[in-house]
Amino acid sequence: MKVRFLGTGTSTGVPQIGCRCEVCNSGDRRDKRLRASVRIEIDDKVLMMDCSPDLRQQMLSLPFEKIDGILFTHEHYDHVGGIDDLRPFSVFGAVDLYMEERLENVLKERLPYCFGEHTYGGVPNLAVRRISVDRDFQIGTVKVTPVRVMHYRLPILGFRIRNFAYLTDIKTIAETELEKLDGVNTLVVSALRKTEHISHQTMDQALKIIDRVKPEIAYLTHMSHEIGLHAAVENELPPHVLLAYDGLEISV
Repeated sequence: MKVRFLGTGTSTGVPQIGCRCEVCNSGDRRDKRLRASVRIEIDDKVLMMDCSPDLRQQMLSLPFEKIDGILFTHEHYDHVGGIDDLRPFSVFGAVDLYMEERLENVLKERLPYCFGEHTYGGVPNLAVRRISVDRDFQIGTVKVTPVRVMHYRLPILGFRIRNFAYLTDIKTIAETELEKLDGVNTLVVSALRKTEHISHQTMDQALKIIDRVKPEIAYLTHMSHEIGLHAAVENELPPHVLLAYDGLEISV
């Protein structure tokens, strides 16, 4: 499995508009963060987790090929805002969007022209594949396990594929859901900043999740400019925990 981090930033991205802090002014490309998403190549399939409003920019440097499925965590704009930019991929047929029923209902209200019964030419060709947290699902030979996490009071999804798991926008997770991650050797988990936030984990809280799951290696993602400079923060972390950055590609 090959995983590419398309974006590792929070909803405002880094640099944040109008900010002149040392992170937003950094010359280190690892401190430039588009909105969070990953691209996965596995068993001749191309999958994504979330579809950010930066999708167009994220895709321009990559091979133009069929996307076999997009797994959605939740409805916040920084995770679904790129759906309209899926239009070019319609040349390969419908793009399968895997989501819970609640998210499907939200998107049909928000983007009726994309999900209506009678769409017109030029809109993305999309096929909703409804999923549920209480059962695994298949994309070809690839088994996906949904994992329930809480984004403050909003129930959202993380995903496990074989020995890889991706949890973004997490604030809390039940022990029963953590058990779904037993045996994961590569864990991606969100860590917004170092100080408390109502709906996101801090870096220390993310480290506690990592300690519980015990992966061989973990990557932090969905970070704001408040987390600090990449080069400095990475020196504060245990050897098996790294900061992800845009364009990072790993093999699992």
